[in-house]
Amino acid sequence: MQVQLTNRQQHILWATVRHYIATAEPVGSKALVEEYDLGVSSATIRNVMGALEKSGLLYQPHTSAGRVPSDSGYRIYVDQLVTPSLQDVTRTEAVTKKVEMSLQQRLHWEDWSLEILLQGAAQILASLSGCISLITMPQTNTAIVRHLQLMQIEGKIMLIVVTDGYETHSKLIDLPPTRTETKSDPEVIDRELQIVSNFLNTHLRGQSLLEISNLDWSQLDREFQVYGEFLKDFASELAHRTFAPTTTQIMVRGVAEVLRQPEFSQLQQVQTIIQLLEEEQEQLWRLIFEEPEVEETNKPKVTVRIGAENPLEPIRTCTLISSNYRRGGVPLGSVGVLGPTRLDYENAIAVVMAAADYLSEAFS
Repeated sequence: MQVQLTNRQQHILWATVRHYIATAEPVGSKALVEEYDLGVSSATIRNVMGALEKSGLLYQPHTSAGRVPSDSGYRIYVDQLVTPSLQDVTRTEAVTKKVEMSLQQRLHWEDWSLEILLQGAAQILASLSGCISLITMPQTNTAIVRHLQLMQIEGKIMLIVVTDGYETHSKLIDLPPTRTETKSDPEVIDRELQIVSNFLNTHLRGQSLLEISNLDWSQLDREFQVYGEFLKDFASELAHRTFAPTTTQIMVRGVAEVLRQPEFSQLQQVQTIIQLLEEEQEQLWRLIFEEPEVEETNKPKVTVRIGAENPLEPIRTCTLISSNYRRGGVPLGSVGVLGPTRLDYENAIAVVMAAADYLSEAFS
């Protein structure tokens, strides 16, 4: 949303949002005069707040009440006002360090299962953000080839692929027609298969299955091109079917605490959110794992969806902040927090970024 605000309007909108986040009460000009050094009178603040209301950035829940930020007001706050000139940079750095220390001290990757580790990370994220935390399990389509082996079994060829997670995938296929027609010596075929296996391990080890399907297979020696054609088709099929992106479990923590917030006082609203978290995770997964834009630093941006920007009806009164954790630049899963639109954006964004960075380092 492109709205041109004067410096005074920016400061008063910033102060209004900060005050409302802290109190959950409609904000009046008197409160801003008392709490913030804005350098203007109460009458001037009232006039500016009136102009911000006309622009759709603030609104009055009741005629006699103060004003509260709209979804558009929060959007301007996040996009334009959470900057080093207005944000407490020291506080953000402290939050980042706190997240990293908490994760390092309480998570031990060599001792626990992946699911338990991510559950622990979700709990830490919820406690530090004050929001519902959401962490998706890693996607299998980013599995890295650890070892590949071709072997002959009763006149057929078995291809075995072992990934970095020590998962094994195999496929049994017929010998290429040129080999069955000439009735090649089984020992000769075994030697050929071993040569091809060595060649493939040299070139494919350390690559993801998605990358394999896009390789230039003309590199294979002409004598073994018939195997190469099969492997190209098989790898493409494997990447498309077995390792296609699928919805995965989402670790959810912090629900009880967030639902005590005044924004969730209506039982029906609470029920729809809980139903989404428990029974309709596929919809939520597709939303938080959406690939965000990448900044020039090659670090993924944090995605912030405020209120009606969320396409899912149950959370259209909420804010969803998410970022992907990665391995080698490839997105594995997502870290997110869900809370009311009245949340501490600086803290929540810093927590999500720190958690995503930590998980990226751990998986790398």
